[in-house]
Amino acid sequence: MAMADIANSRILIVGGSSGMGLALAKQSLAAGAEVIIAGRNADRLGRISTELSHPVLSTVAIDISREAEVAALFDRIGKVDHIVSTAADIEGAYELLPNVDLKAAQKVVDSKFFGPLLLAKYGAPALSPSGSLTFTSGVAAYRPSPRGSVVAAVNAALEGLVRALAVELAPIRVNAVSPGWVDTPIWTFVAGDKRNETLDAMAKRLPVGRVGQPEDVADAIGYLMGNGFTTGTVLHVEGGHRLI
Repeated sequence: MAMADIANSRILIVGGSSGMGLALAKQSLAAGAEVIIAGRNADRLGRISTELSHPVLSTVAIDISREAEVAALFDRIGKVDHIVSTAADIEGAYELLPNVDLKAAQKVVDSKFFGPLLLAKYGAPALSPSGSLTFTSGVAAYRPSPRGSVVAAVNAALEGLVRALAVELAPIRVNAVSPGWVDTPIWTFVAGDKRNETLDAMAKRLPVGRVGQPEDVADAIGYLMGNGFTTGTVLHVEGGHRLI
């Protein structure tokens, strides 16, 4: 597995305090990597630090939509081997067009597009030539649903950014992982109290017969970090969702 190739590396995981990012942090630590988890919620970061209690785990509170904070982050942590962002602020963004709130839409853009752009701007100088950047897109770019226009558009824009950065920042590798429906806390913002019902219905439709788990996506990110011949790529981890 590619995870074996990241032993002794330093990995920054933005959004690593929950869901897919947390699963990746756990897998990376188990593979022998040093992990820095970054996120906006200092209390949650503190709980994760206590829960994992690992000697090569550190946390830092940061809002990646704020340029000064991103610049200060890399001044603080120094050199890294891989940068990953699974951050996504989609609260209030899943609405039919007449009800779309521009401020909620802008938060999606900030977290899933401008945040990765700033991580690349200030993180690339901290990476070795063999390093990588991995961002998180999503199946909504390919299978949009009503209420999902904002997220679909931002995911598609991020994938365009990945291809451009792979050329501009070469030989640093830049990729995206595109998850399908994954059982993470973010579904509270998408489906509310119908979360379980919605996920169960999709599980019956998918060719694999289930929705994803955070570990499925973490495995894919591990591959993108560890494979030195993959760049400018979108790796789909969606259980066959694009086929239905």
